[in-house]
Amino acid sequence: MDRRRLTRLVTIAALATGTLPWAGSAGAQAKEVTIAHQDMMVPWRYAHATKEVEKATGYKINYRKFGGGGDVIRAMASGQVHIGEAGSAPIAAALSQGLPLQLVWILDDIGAAEVLVARNGSGINSLADLKGKKIGVPFTSTTHFHTMVALEAAKIDPASVRVLNMRPPEVAAAWERGDIDATFIWEPVLSRVLASGKPLITSGEIAKQTGKATFDGVVAQADWAKANSDFVVKFIKVMAAADADYRANKDKWTAGSPQVKAIADISGAKAEDVPAGLALYGFVSMQEQVGKTWLGGGKDGGAARSLADTAAFLKSQGTIQQVLGDYSVGVNPQYVEAALK
Repeated sequence: MDRRRLTRLVTIAALATGTLPWAGSAGAQAKEVTIAHQDMMVPWRYAHATKEVEKATGYKINYRKFGGGGDVIRAMASGQVHIGEAGSAPIAAALSQGLPLQLVWILDDIGAAEVLVARNGSGINSLADLKGKKIGVPFTSTTHFHTMVALEAAKIDPASVRVLNMRPPEVAAAWERGDIDATFIWEPVLSRVLASGKPLITSGEIAKQTGKATFDGVVAQADWAKANSDFVVKFIKVMAAADADYRANKDKWTAGSPQVKAIADISGAKAEDVPAGLALYGFVSMQEQVGKTWLGGGKDGGAARSLADTAAFLKSQGTIQQVLGDYSVGVNPQYVEAALK
């Protein structure tokens, strides 16, 4: 998934130093908004397909599909997009470069969609057994980040583990040859390695244990969102309603349902693959979003801490040059709080 390939994300420093083209233009575009989305399988795609956002807000919606979070951030930096979907890594990179964006909604908690798996016969039955073993993982990715977090949490010296840089197809090939002992990976390779491997820990479990979560979020241009706060609040209500319907009626979101068909059409996935794909992610309620686990809590809130941890990791990998002292400057729970009233 392109949103995880961070080496493609951060070419935005020059954009951050210039005059941002959306400054002062909010009023002129008050009843029209461009929303960037990706190919993720998320419940609100059905609301997108049925024009629920237009019905709820009265705005003209221009939807644009992008291949990755870095592309979304660049489009927002150039003023082409007002609201967009991006992963926690590109959001952290954007904020580190000084772009005036705000995280206003947790689109999904990556949860069980990324898994650290040990190959059968490798002798690995727990994280402690990773010492001296070879782990294949795409470098500068969310799974690379969580690999290092998991090792730290288990008090394993990273120098005692051979972490090898492999793209997903290379992981699959190395796995089949028996060249690696473990991998931290996502679909479609995940299913292949699980067929002959043992899951050790998921990204969701790492997040619960360490507070260092990975997620996809909805970000908005700060000035535009402030000038169009009523739209942002109503948009959040639409997304929250779609998530709530999915959580309450998962058994009805089948391959033949209109909800799943809409997700398949917009994401480009096969309808029969959508239910299983949805089940891997966590969709967070509004009540949970405003709490300290996610958008609330200021500097110590879960989203702010996740962004800070991710930025520190990106800097250590040379992807960005600086980190902020406080990432809560780019996290705004006020729109969700207003949606709850």
